[in-house]
Amino acid sequence: MNIFIDTVRRLSVLCGIVSVVLLMASVVVVCHLVIVRYALGESAVWQHEFVTFALIGSTFLGSPYVLLTKGHVNVDLLPIYMGQRGRLVLALLSSLLSLGFCLVIAWTGLSWWEEAWAGDWHGETVWAPPLWIPYIAMPLGMALLSLQYVADIASILTGREMPFGLSPEEKSS
Repeated sequence: MNIFIDTVRRLSVLCGIVSVVLLMASVVVVCHLVIVRYALGESAVWQHEFVTFALIGSTFLGSPYVLLTKGHVNVDLLPIYMGQRGRLVLALLSSLLSLGFCLVIAWTGLSWWEEAWAGDWHGETVWAPPLWIPYIAMPLGMALLSLQYVADIASILTGREMPFGLSPEEKSS
């Protein structure tokens, strides 16, 4: 079990790195767009589409890393006042519901990607990139996020992590 959890965590860190690279590429392309359009007076053909696709890819592919680092918005008022057993139940229930949601989105995204691939869809701009490339970010990101949820659930069930990162004694008044 530890090998699975460690592998998924490394994969989530890799997703975070890919997400940052996509964000940095977007910044560079936006700077290029500004220079080409406003300083040189030329048209920007591909920059808007690239930035849009890169930001969407960054969002979906970076989501496993956000879950790994607990970087999402979290209201911990209820877990703080619950006992350890209640925290465990709440953590497992919320993780299982989130896992189910991610699997549905991954499956739906996969069907969209398959349509774009099979139909040879392209963007409607002059650049006309194949749309299967940006469409793969949703099912891939949600599948990897699902893996991270499974690793988190396994970590809680095996005692490797405490629910919500709170020790059994930790309680606020």
